[in-house]
Amino acid sequence: MEVKTSLLDNMIGVGDMVLLEPLSEDSFLENLKNRFDHNEIYTYIGSVVISMNPYRSLPIYTPDKVEEYRNRNFYELSPHIYALADEAYRSLRDQDKDQCILITGESGAGKTEASKLVMSYVAAVCGRGQEVNKVKEQLLQSNPVLEAFGNAKTVRNDNSSRFGKYMDIEFDFKGDPLGGVISNYLLEKSRVVKQPRGERNFHVFYQLLSGASDDTLKKLKLDRDFSKYNYLSLDSAAVNGLDDAANFRTVRNAMQIVGFMEDEVQSVLELVAAVLKLGNIEFKPESRCNGSDESRIKDKNDLKEMCELLGTEQSVLERAFSYRTVEAKMEKVSTTLNVAQAYYARDALAKNLYSRLFSWLVTRINESIKAQAKTRHKVMGVLDIYGFEIFEDNSFEQFIINYCNEKLQQIFIELTLREEQEEYIREGIEWTNIEYFNNAVICDLIENNQNGILAMLDEECLRPGTVTDETFLDKLNTICAEHQHFESRLSKNSKFLTDHSLPHNCFRIQHYAGKVLYRVEGFVDKNNDLLYRDLSQAMFKANHSLIKQLFPEGNPTKVNLKRPPTAGSQFRASVGTLMRNLQTKNPNYIRCIKPNDKKASHIFTDSLVRHQLRYLGLMENVRVRRAGYAFRQPYEPCLERYKMLCKKTWPHWRGPAREGVEVLMADLQVPAEEFSYGRSKIFIRNPRTLFSLEERRRQCLQDLATLIQKIYRGWKCRRQFLLLKKSQIVVAAWYRRYAQQKKYQQIKSATTVVQSYTRGWQARKLLRELKHQKKCEEAVTTIAAFWHGTQARRELRKLKEEARRKHAVAVIWAYWQGLKVRREYRKFFRANAGKKIYDFTIQRIMQKYFLGLKSSMPSMSPVDKNWPARPYRFLDGVHSELRRIFHLWRCKKYRGQFTEEKKAVYEEKLEASEIFKDKKALYASSVSQPFKGDYVEISKNPKYQKLNSAVVEKVLLADVVNKINRANGKGTARIFLLTKKSVVLADQKTGQVKASVPLPDLSSVSVSTQSDGFFALRLKEGSASAVKGDFLLSSEHLIEIITKLHRIGTTAADRDQINIDISDEFLVQFKQDKVCVKFIQGAPKNGNSVSCKRKNNRLLEVSVPTTA
Repeated sequence: MEVKTSLLDNMIGVGDMVLLEPLSEDSFLENLKNRFDHNEIYTYIGSVVISMNPYRSLPIYTPDKVEEYRNRNFYELSPHIYALADEAYRSLRDQDKDQCILITGESGAGKTEASKLVMSYVAAVCGRGQEVNKVKEQLLQSNPVLEAFGNAKTVRNDNSSRFGKYMDIEFDFKGDPLGGVISNYLLEKSRVVKQPRGERNFHVFYQLLSGASDDTLKKLKLDRDFSKYNYLSLDSAAVNGLDDAANFRTVRNAMQIVGFMEDEVQSVLELVAAVLKLGNIEFKPESRCNGSDESRIKDKNDLKEMCELLGTEQSVLERAFSYRTVEAKMEKVSTTLNVAQAYYARDALAKNLYSRLFSWLVTRINESIKAQAKTRHKVMGVLDIYGFEIFEDNSFEQFIINYCNEKLQQIFIELTLREEQEEYIREGIEWTNIEYFNNAVICDLIENNQNGILAMLDEECLRPGTVTDETFLDKLNTICAEHQHFESRLSKNSKFLTDHSLPHNCFRIQHYAGKVLYRVEGFVDKNNDLLYRDLSQAMFKANHSLIKQLFPEGNPTKVNLKRPPTAGSQFRASVGTLMRNLQTKNPNYIRCIKPNDKKASHIFTDSLVRHQLRYLGLMENVRVRRAGYAFRQPYEPCLERYKMLCKKTWPHWRGPAREGVEVLMADLQVPAEEFSYGRSKIFIRNPRTLFSLEERRRQCLQDLATLIQKIYRGWKCRRQFLLLKKSQIVVAAWYRRYAQQKKYQQIKSATTVVQSYTRGWQARKLLRELKHQKKCEEAVTTIAAFWHGTQARRELRKLKEEARRKHAVAVIWAYWQGLKVRREYRKFFRANAGKKIYDFTIQRIMQKYFLGLKSSMPSMSPVDKNWPARPYRFLDGVHSELRRIFHLWRCKKYRGQFTEEKKAVYEEKLEASEIFKDKKALYASSVSQPFKGDYVEISKNPKYQKLNSAVVEKVLLADVVNKINRANGKGTARIFLLTKKSVVLADQKTGQVKASVPLPDLSSVSVSTQSDGFFALRLKEGSASAVKGDFLLSSEHLIEIITKLHRIGTTAADRDQINIDISDEFLVQFKQDKVCVKFIQGAPKNGNSVSCKRKNNRLLEVSVPTTA
């Protein structure tokens, strides 16, 4: 049985700050420090998770931890970010509630890592499947791309997000991810041209220079030396723990996974290189004859290289840096730019180029990860946005960041109170109003359409005449001077007149997190964010594929004289949209805290953490949660946890859980005002009551443990005694058995000895009698043998004597006959004997050779190279000539068997060898397979009778192929017919003709070098058949199809030969879009079959199993 733990078990400090007693800022801080020192970095405030950045890796994010928190109650285990992610995911999946996870905190507090952990947990617990895994991988891999272009090293964080990110992850009804949408807010584009001391520019610049190959840098006209680029700070170029080269490879791989095409990646890198080149452009003053100053570019080499990267004319961009054209109604006025204005124009172009590139990246990622289905989706939003910022020098960026945090705090308090009120009403508990600070007055001070600070800033930017930061401050002093949360040196509130800590060019706002001093210098320029129209038009004239999309306002045919919206108004609109989006979802909060400024582990700086507690409003959050009831728990787990405190409920309660809890609380005599009964939960007002129950339970558990130990020890001793008693009986029985066996063996041994002696005496007596009888028989036999031998020797002597006489007669007769022959033939023998013997010998050798050759002849196959070895050296010439004659005769016999059809097949085989040998891996396996032509028996199959009659010409090839669908990469079965004039595709089931392509409309055929059966029929542009685009097909008889197509084109005199393109990557025209078909080798899957899948809207990837 699985043992479940609780949040209250084995706590280090207090896991939920709502239960902290006594509650004060010091006790809150001490509890966080105690848990942080014991590696407990997560703490709850009700359903809010506080996350401390440990600045090191902890073993609490393993797959085992994911399974531990999967489908568990929020308070069932110790605090963890996985518990919040699981609660949000299950609410979305099971209760059909849209969720949002709001992650806030200052730079370096771990917001980005927290968002990654949430996304990785959701990816781990949701469903599996090829398409689902692809969506999850694309969602996760979008992070490295955005981090490279949107994150930078700051004094507080080596990987600080310099933009706000909100991602909506869309799920289907099963809880599987379908896609997502990313929204970005306020990229800190001023960092492109200037970085504070000790900080870096965006990561991508350093990653490109460190990780790109020499060839890539040469194409981008870049050098690896950081010091050659004015926009890159040198004091922090290298960061400990950051491998820019490895991160660049990670980003390239992530862009490929997300769905960026190779030309798109190259275009992005060209724009990044152009920004670096733009920073190296410097200007020098030059006086004109009319006394006015103008600027000129010092060294035009960087400008030339930048223009080559962007594909624009150098003279156009050079003029845009030197002149500014102002249009008013029908008039155009051109003015020269001095050096300061030229530098402003250069930096404005760099900032706009980079920020628009970043926005394009977000849009491009959204195109790849967006959900394809049109049905309603469940949505989980993850908000990773900058926290409240209070620096020594706070400017326009900190002002709008803090405005966003004011709005988030407002919605946080409203949603928290609403959640509390809904739970009280749902449980039937009386709701009491909770007093809290409402920061709506601060939000109104900033965003009011008439008297708000942003509205006055926009009004000041649009006002004709001289506009400076000082005039903007004067306007604030006039309109906002009496506001209780606004302070300035010239405020009408008399209590601030003597505040000498407030400079003249600053104003102070009392935010919910504390007072922040803002310096007005740069407010007007940063809000205007102007880019001269001459530069926009110069960018639009560029031939670069991406630049025209980034600067649409530069189109001279669509000149808009209306002033573009200011940065403040754009951000206010974005924040308003974000707030409305969050209002429609169930919120989940993660508050990230940075323990120290040294980015070191095991260091807890009290003052820094206390400051964050205040501006995050955590104490306010605890007070809101504790204003009613500090703790609540369903009746079943409450009864299960505390039932041992009452004899009536221990060990088992048979009735309803609520009645058991009522009996339990009555028996414990807990005061009635300390708790209330809801419909499904018990509510405890004071944490002291809960801790009192826990203390009683701890004491009771100790008593129960003692009782269990006592019973166990008694049982163990009795069991030991019975075991010893049983062992003694067994030992005694075995000993008695052993003694009786030993006595029996002794008696048996004595009996055996007596028996052996008796049998021995009897055997010896019998032996003596047998020996005497044997001796008598041997004597008789010996006498008879000697007698028979004497008679045999006498007879033998007679026979030998007679044989000698006969042999002597024969020898004498033979010698006499030989003598007579030699005398008669002596005169002929010496002249002809040698030749006749030689001829006879040669004749016998040749006869033997031919008989042996007849029995060992090789087979009749022309490819059989076997031939018997020659027996004698003098037969060498005859042997070779016979082998040649036999081979020619064998080939003639073999050719005589061929029909005209078979000759044509061998000619096709020869042509297939010329086309595919050593070019396509599939060819080797097709050599042994004969070309049949008709694989579906179209003339015999009655199902295709209509199709057969529809085709007029003779069918040269009929086969079943798969037509590849561009949308999902899956195949649809089609009948493929090839005649001398056209290619026909028909439905396999009905035989209906789906497409007919005349061979003159066919320009080429594309295949891969792998062992797959994919091929593309490329149609000529402008032909009637090319309306629906090319055909991407797959067949098991690819070699035969391509060979016959090529053979028809070769033999036809009225049309061009069909080209065969063999490449692992080629383009296919699908209607209006060109799609890249890419063949890769992968591990064998799905039974070693070739698989085709869509990577994005412009790429089909065919995975071919690697052959051994």
